[in-house]
Amino acid sequence: MSHFTRRHASLAMIAALAACGRSGSSGVNTQAAARPIPEFKRYFGPPVTQVVVYKSQRRMHLISGTTLLKSYDFGLGNQPIGHKQFEGDGKTPEGLYFVDRFNPRSRYHLSVGISYPNDQDKAYAAQFGRQAGGDIMFHGRGPEGNVFAPKNRDWTAGCLALTDQEIEDVYAMLQPRTPVMIYA
Repeated sequence: MSHFTRRHASLAMIAALAACGRSGSSGVNTQAAARPIPEFKRYFGPPVTQVVVYKSQRRMHLISGTTLLKSYDFGLGNQPIGHKQFEGDGKTPEGLYFVDRFNPRSRYHLSVGISYPNDQDKAYAAQFGRQAGGDIMFHGRGPEGNVFAPKNRDWTAGCLALTDQEIEDVYAMLQPRTPVMIYA
């Protein structure tokens, strides 16, 4: 005969909370949930083994081994010179990061996140009693960017902005943990 244990109660509670989270009324961003998921491009070429970004040239390269696969121009944060140090500084980070997430419902069409801030970035900001910031992405323009980008190439809060068509390619080509090297 089985007994109802704490473990059973815990599992039941987790299941109940998970069900509540799907209801749409518990803090889910209904605007994001209402946004349709775009059709995804598929990529069947060689794997991207690294992304190399040159901020001063506004040029990004997707590389497989020693082979250049694709290159793109992009816009930066609204304060494009220097390494991102603090939340809200409008700068784009410099250094080695990794692809760590994908957002098919981004307000900027699609987005691919990088692992900023790392432990070093957090420690630097903390010594000044500040936050390092976060949510640094490769992303498209979306409606907001289509207004800002024609007037000012560097319009983001620190992200790297491509056209909507270009981010569709990048989104299809990148995989989690792909290294991203960002140079000044």
